[in-house]
Amino acid sequence: MKTYKLALVGATGVVGKTALEVLKEFHLPICEYVFFASKKSAGTKIFFNEKEYIVQELNSHSFDDNFDYAIFSAGGDTAKQFAPIAASKGCTVIDNSSCFRMDPEVPLVVPEVNPEDASQHHGIIANPNCSTIQAVVPLKVMNDICPIKRIVYSTYQAVSGAGKKGIDDLKNHTTTKFSYPIYNNCLPQIDVFLENGYTKEELKMINETRKILHQPDLKITATTVRVPVENSHSESINVEFEKEFDLAKIITKLKNTNGIVVQDDIHKNLYPLATNATGHNEIFVGRIRRDESVPYGLNFWCVADNIRKGAATNAVQILKWLIEKEN
Repeated sequence: MKTYKLALVGATGVVGKTALEVLKEFHLPICEYVFFASKKSAGTKIFFNEKEYIVQELNSHSFDDNFDYAIFSAGGDTAKQFAPIAASKGCTVIDNSSCFRMDPEVPLVVPEVNPEDASQHHGIIANPNCSTIQAVVPLKVMNDICPIKRIVYSTYQAVSGAGKKGIDDLKNHTTTKFSYPIYNNCLPQIDVFLENGYTKEELKMINETRKILHQPDLKITATTVRVPVENSHSESINVEFEKEFDLAKIITKLKNTNGIVVQDDIHKNLYPLATNATGHNEIFVGRIRRDESVPYGLNFWCVADNIRKGAATNAVQILKWLIEKEN
């Protein structure tokens, strides 16, 4: 089997560190790793796979040395500047930022949903928003059984989605990252407000879901909320189908889908929890029931580790799919 050279950009950040953990788990045929970060973090030592690495400062010549793949976990400005440079040198970039997600020339990929889209890349593949990733995996299962007419998202998103400053605001009762204290509070604002009254996070979920499912006209609305939970996003998702559906068939299919764990036993008070999802790569689904207010409606509860499946794991899964396709 061919071996590969991988760059990890943003290696010292929260997602970058988690990507290292996931790479250890996946045992991909990577013969050489190079870790990059900003000038501030350059020189940091990383101990990975029983070897010590020195983090290098990212610059315009960083990709001159024949990389096969790069995972970017360093924010939109960094991706915008350096991902095209890497791609121009023959390196396939998997980018965790929002920079390229809605670019029609860039595939937006969740491997359990639309892996074949990755093969259409022109050097850059985008990783979706964390809250979108965990939603579209069970939604794809449902949509394959019965066409979806409308989706209503209500999210309860952990502070780790806002980075270290968000975590610090929760722990220290400060407002360094958020406009109001997140401790003992729920903030119905993630990212900035737009002219139509939605936030950018809400529009991300709406537009990314349409792109991933290849349904540009799918009716979707969203309300995204930051909650005082350190890690793992929770979502209440309401689905309206085009016609009558078989609830038992949907539940069975969810149970038999790789990457999904169904936890749904109301007699035992069993349902997904953020504390149980943290540290796992799977998406946890429960509270699956009919919405009796409409003819063809369904509600479910969905929880996943937003740093793992919502970022690092999804990126490594894309890398795994690309490598396996080549071999």
